[in-house]
Amino acid sequence: MDFVALDVETTGTLSYTDRIVELAAVRFVNGKIEDRFSTLINPGVTMPEEASRVNGITDEMLKDQPDIADVLKDFSNFCAEHVLVAHNAIFDFQFLCVALEKCYFTGPRGPLFDTYLLSKKIFPGLSNYKLSTIVEYLKIPVSHFHRAEQDAWSCGEVFNVILSRIKSVENGPFDFSKLNQITGKKELRFPPLKAHQLSLFE
Repeated sequence: MDFVALDVETTGTLSYTDRIVELAAVRFVNGKIEDRFSTLINPGVTMPEEASRVNGITDEMLKDQPDIADVLKDFSNFCAEHVLVAHNAIFDFQFLCVALEKCYFTGPRGPLFDTYLLSKKIFPGLSNYKLSTIVEYLKIPVSHFHRAEQDAWSCGEVFNVILSRIKSVENGPFDFSKLNQITGKKELRFPPLKAHQLSLFE
């Protein structure tokens, strides 16, 4: 099955005041990596020390990088209409929604599923459901976390296992809508441009 795993690194945790500093997406086809999209992003503000300690991204690394507006179109085209997946997906979703709205871009068009919510159902009994904990439990070889491309790849590998577990007990063809039934949540989809923004493209 084809899907795109994505991840963002940011200056903080508040989507309306903090900024994206790294954006990555990894496309999987039949369980294997087909292509990657990854870029650092100049947030236009100083990188907070606390955030830098988590992801290792510094002002020096960001100073010559593109603005978010310069990468969103390529990112959205890369994701296109593929099924999307992220770990704690609402975090990435909120940051991307804010960036897309500010820059007047349409986002990826596929549904976004959350490996955090799915893992709680598929792998019950873990001490927590951090990506690092699940990766260790599944014995997926990972050298580090909190960089966007590595975390997107790790998320995609976890999703591969989740799909395999689900398909092993299901009869008939697999439908991604079953994932909503498992989590009990509605799927996330990036909103279309608002009416007052459409004139910018006419």
